[in-house]
Amino acid sequence: MNDSIRAQFPILHQSVNGKPLIYFDNAATSQKPLAVINAIKDYYEQYNSNIHRGAHHLAQLATEKYENARTAVAQHINASEHEINFVRGTTEAVNLVATSYGRKFIKAGDEIIVSEMEHHSNIVPWQMLCEEKRATLRVIPINDAGEIIFEEYLKLLSEKTKIVSIAYISNAIGSIHPVKEVISEAHKVGAVVFIDGAQALPHKKVDVKDLDCDFLGFSGHKVFAGTGIGILYGKAELLEAMNPYMGGGEMIKSVSFAGTTYNDLPFKFEAGTPHIEGGISLGAAINYINEIGLDKIASYEDELLAYGTEKFLEVEGLRIVGTAKNKASVISFLVNNIHMNDIGILLNEQGIAIRIGHHCCQPLMDRLKIEGTCRASFAFYNTKEEIDATVNALKRIVKRLS
Repeated sequence: MNDSIRAQFPILHQSVNGKPLIYFDNAATSQKPLAVINAIKDYYEQYNSNIHRGAHHLAQLATEKYENARTAVAQHINASEHEINFVRGTTEAVNLVATSYGRKFIKAGDEIIVSEMEHHSNIVPWQMLCEEKRATLRVIPINDAGEIIFEEYLKLLSEKTKIVSIAYISNAIGSIHPVKEVISEAHKVGAVVFIDGAQALPHKKVDVKDLDCDFLGFSGHKVFAGTGIGILYGKAELLEAMNPYMGGGEMIKSVSFAGTTYNDLPFKFEAGTPHIEGGISLGAAINYINEIGLDKIASYEDELLAYGTEKFLEVEGLRIVGTAKNKASVISFLVNNIHMNDIGILLNEQGIAIRIGHHCCQPLMDRLKIEGTCRASFAFYNTKEEIDATVNALKRIVKRLS
């Protein structure tokens, strides 16, 4: 990637503690290009209005921009527009499915499968559902490299399996799971599959028809859009069969005290005034990354990962946590007996932003017998020079604290 790409991200051009900012916390949230920033600014300056029901010009323009974003997302993941539901993010997408699908179709004795390395948001809603319905949560084990043990997954599947929910890419260690095969095997026993796509959408092409997933959730703020917006994709026949998640305006066709008729998809799951500028920002972000090209982005980030892996291992005592053969651009690491908090604080003094902690994956950390990791996560606006600067800073930290 060249300087013209970085120039589109104003936040990157600043100093932190007197040093040029190096932003390696992209798995937590991505930075926003001018195309997204300007889309939000234009909404508030030019056509701020509520959508769908207004007859005036501003309402019509806002509705058009918002629904154009839905179209952009649908085309991006190869879905139909009525299968695209705006939500607050991946967390709400999981909770919506657990509530609206799970409460209706899960019964006592059923089983739900997740993996050992899921984000808490892809564990807790299923635990809550299992507790309520007296179902059982089953867990796919992983190996020491951070890969699911597929043979063990096959052993867990049975006629009792009703839902399988798994991340496409681990947020904590970057492992890319064989989700297409996971989905295929789950369907053989009649289970539906939810894919947590939060970490996948910024880095690779996701085609829901090719995957044949039943549900997919992702968050806008990880894919260069604003915060508080996300998508739940669901197969139309499943969404039609589900109960609404919330009641209120927009999700109804008619209301009387005798009863209510629910709206058609996707509005059935979009009660109340939505996050309008968030949806518009997501459409702008999707269009922006498509202009660059996901293949180009993926190729460059693979290059960064390979380069970064080699350079980080030059640091004395550094151990990379998560060495799956198929990985996204994430390097989680520990250094000798230096506490991760100290590394994070000292890197920040050099203007380098990484993430430290358990990354909302405490069961994974328990499996790996560690408290947490330092995590450097790369995006297409990062550079090899930034990796070099980070490695040099880590070498100085090791020398200082050893």
